[in-house]
Amino acid sequence: MLVSMLLVAFLPFLLFSVLYFKSFLLLRNTGLGDLIFSHTWRPSRGEFGFYPFIIGSIWVTLLAILFSTPICLLTAINVTQYAKKRFLRIMHPVIDILAGLPSVVYGVWGILVIVPFISRYLGPWLGIKTMGYSILAGAFVLSIMIIPFILNIIIEIFNTIPMELKEATLSLGSTKWQMVKHVLLRKALPGIIAAVGFGLARAFGETMAVLMVVGNVIKVPSSVFDPGYTLPALIANNYGEVLSIPQYDSALMFAALLLLVVSLFFNLLMHFFIARYNKY
Repeated sequence: MLVSMLLVAFLPFLLFSVLYFKSFLLLRNTGLGDLIFSHTWRPSRGEFGFYPFIIGSIWVTLLAILFSTPICLLTAINVTQYAKKRFLRIMHPVIDILAGLPSVVYGVWGILVIVPFISRYLGPWLGIKTMGYSILAGAFVLSIMIIPFILNIIIEIFNTIPMELKEATLSLGSTKWQMVKHVLLRKALPGIIAAVGFGLARAFGETMAVLMVVGNVIKVPSSVFDPGYTLPALIANNYGEVLSIPQYDSALMFAALLLLVVSLFFNLLMHFFIARYNKY
């Protein structure tokens, strides 16, 4: 049991060490600032600027969080505070089904529904010409993918709020919505922030579904209707073809290292909020 525990605890350090070792060839030849902030991506000339991929990943992830968080929060409030208990018994299987669907299914659905909707209806309605494969399409698909992940956490957080605290608030003459707004949400705020943070870390590294609808054009997007290119899509599209090119292979490993660092940062940050939530 001790060996198993140490193995699990050591895995993040092992992943980081291997990716750093594989990225060292690129880091030795190019400065970290040039890699992160350069716009130029010309592997044939040894120029690896990750800025367009970083910005594409940030745009898609933040938009997905912006779309999914209100839906998850309002759904969790309704299910735990207003709806009858049988609705919660129905919602749990639905959430589990959404969480268990392969990402490629979401990607195909995005191609069949989201991309045509943006290109034929939303874009023309706003006076914007777009093919539909865009940052916005990736964000829509990604937001649906992370809804079950965030929603499950928020529901569990709401269920941990003591019933006596809510009953005491209602006994003082407050309405149910006042209890939700001033007691439930305030008490659960660190946990809600943590749930959103975990969802953000999960969304930042999502690959297949985003790859299928985001457009995969290497440029810094100027609007949500422009195509983009994310770090996970960069790795998935190119890794199998560049194993024989050491510096290109090292560049892709550096992209994976960036994803790992971002994911670790947000996970550690959210664990801090959870610890504070449990403390109070």
